[in-house]
Amino acid sequence: MDASAQTAPDARVTDALQSYDRLLARHVRTGSDGVARVAYAAWKASPSDLAALDRVVEALAGQTVSRLARPAQYCTWVNLYNAITLKVVLARFPVRSIRDIRPNPLVPGPWGALQVTVEGRRYSLDDIEHRTLRRSWREPRVHYAVNCASIGCPNLMARAWRPATLEADLSAAARAYVNHPRGVRVDAQGRIRVSSIYHWFKEDFGGTDAGVLAHLRAHAGTDLARRLQGDRIAGHDYDWSINAV
Repeated sequence: MDASAQTAPDARVTDALQSYDRLLARHVRTGSDGVARVAYAAWKASPSDLAALDRVVEALAGQTVSRLARPAQYCTWVNLYNAITLKVVLARFPVRSIRDIRPNPLVPGPWGALQVTVEGRRYSLDDIEHRTLRRSWREPRVHYAVNCASIGCPNLMARAWRPATLEADLSAAARAYVNHPRGVRVDAQGRIRVSSIYHWFKEDFGGTDAGVLAHLRAHAGTDLARRLQGDRIAGHDYDWSINAV
């Protein structure tokens, strides 16, 4: 797209993102175990905070996203995905797992249900993640940005995603997850177990165990990188428990 056709977010979106910052700062808490959890019960008990989240989604979805600069498009889609996921969980909380929320009783989870209209088109969470973010950007670190409301998922950032800090935030999120046991564990025998994210979306990380391991080494701290010397992944794990305080 020609740069002259790109537009900046309007004042309504700026205000919505500031409101989103406040909501996330109020309700997202990172524990001593390094896992970010959401105070869903407190959020659900606050009608004003529920309404504020609705306004965030409305403002983000009301943009002509295709006319934004690419980093702003990316941040808009990530913020939409995470805010909609919060809305979906809050509407049904308490639940033990997001997979228990089933608009289609034959399919676990809410990801296939149409949730939002952007530029006249209806989108599901799957549409945003797989057919928009993954397909258009081909950036594996998207898996550290979108949050599926589960303990096994990379942390929900406690503020909105913004173009000015996008690269730094993606790198920080990748490092945080790779260096947490949810991302990678190496036992005393050198066997490597990784998050199921690297199995489900292996194609985004090179398509092979070697590609996944190269990605992990690129974001691993010194000690973990030293222990990631094998060329084979022994297994995968994921905790679907709801990421609730």
